[in-house]
Amino acid sequence: MEHIAEMISKKEELYLRRKKLVPNGLGIFNPSSVQYAHGATMIDADGRELIDFAGGIGVLNAGHCPPPVVKAIQEQAERLIHSSFNVALYEEYLELAEKMIELLPHGDSTKVMFLNSGAEAVENAVKIARQATKRPAIIAFGGGFHGRTMMGMTLTSKVTYKAGCGPFAPEVYRINFPIYRVKEEALSEEEFSENEIQKLKEFFKTYVRSEDVAAIIIELVQGEGGFYVAPKSYIKKLRKLCSETGIMLIFDEVQSGFGRTGKWAAYEHYDTIPDISTWAKSMGSGMPIAAVMGKAHIMDNAGPSTIGGTYAGNPVCCAASLATLKYMEEIDINALGVKVGNIVRARFESFQQKLPLVIGEVRGLGAMLAFELVKDGDYKKPNAELTSKIINTCAERGLVVISAGVHGNVIRILSPLVIEDALLNKGLDILESVIEELA
Repeated sequence: MEHIAEMISKKEELYLRRKKLVPNGLGIFNPSSVQYAHGATMIDADGRELIDFAGGIGVLNAGHCPPPVVKAIQEQAERLIHSSFNVALYEEYLELAEKMIELLPHGDSTKVMFLNSGAEAVENAVKIARQATKRPAIIAFGGGFHGRTMMGMTLTSKVTYKAGCGPFAPEVYRINFPIYRVKEEALSEEEFSENEIQKLKEFFKTYVRSEDVAAIIIELVQGEGGFYVAPKSYIKKLRKLCSETGIMLIFDEVQSGFGRTGKWAAYEHYDTIPDISTWAKSMGSGMPIAAVMGKAHIMDNAGPSTIGGTYAGNPVCCAASLATLKYMEEIDINALGVKVGNIVRARFESFQQKLPLVIGEVRGLGAMLAFELVKDGDYKKPNAELTSKIINTCAERGLVVISAGVHGNVIRILSPLVIEDALLNKGLDILESVIEELA
């Protein structure tokens, strides 16, 4: 046994232990390992240096282990690790609330609550919307991802994420995401958006009455769905329709927030304010923290003890999040998002020009960018097999990337936004050479 152990790498040994100890249902999105990390670089179990284009699935916009955040965690852990905010309140929670409201105001008066994950944020946002409207139904979109809890999984579109887990939560309805492909759409964006809104109005007549809908929840840039970007004109029309019908408009910003699109919120690109929004991932640099924000009069509709949780807004997590947000301000995370996005988009478009039959649409917003792998240049022929080969080969060559999309044929970039230009281009060079080799 010792002889066998000497023949395999430390990483391979870890994966063997994983197979023995961890349920198979816990997915493997990239065949890599890590023992420590900084910035946009990870060191794997065997001491190899890896360039991180996954960012812990969009969690590390400010990079791995930002020094001010590490310091804040250490200092807070010495003072207070847990009390439960419902039992004994603490200032860290309130300071973070003030900072979030300062950065992301929802009109004249905003309130916020903290949770442990994006899925929990979605669950609580739905509860608040239902209590505020006294209505049961929720509308979600095809391709959407909102978590793996029961309500989150029901709202999530991709069926492989919830196979064998039903029955699901009742009164959830689904409509098509407004996918506008500029090169193939005969209509203008305005005309397309109006058509989609008319379809929704028809939906109210044939599937669920608008009077019974508590909320419509949408990702402005779909994460797991493949980085489709909702047209601005559609979102503005959707906002108007929700206001007219008394439906709460919920923006799921779990993956798109905190500089990823070049702004604190993707909704800032749309000049549109939601009634309720959900946040997580990069707001804590990897610590488990999330938020539900909303207009104060809406948030206050939640009854006593109907929202929250034992660990929700843990003081160490709050301290980490506050330090993260202040650090993001210091380094101008939004400017970094714009810069990284410009570099990545230019390279992706050059990939597409070289290999138009292999690389389909390049899409995204700011530094939340992706491209799809197709056969014969046809987006209706997704190439998941090639996508998987690219991810695995990149991992062998020191680059960590992950996929997205309902068909698993989209490669997305969620690198830390603090990544140095030279390292970013080195990673893109690896990706380009692997694509050319395999395609």
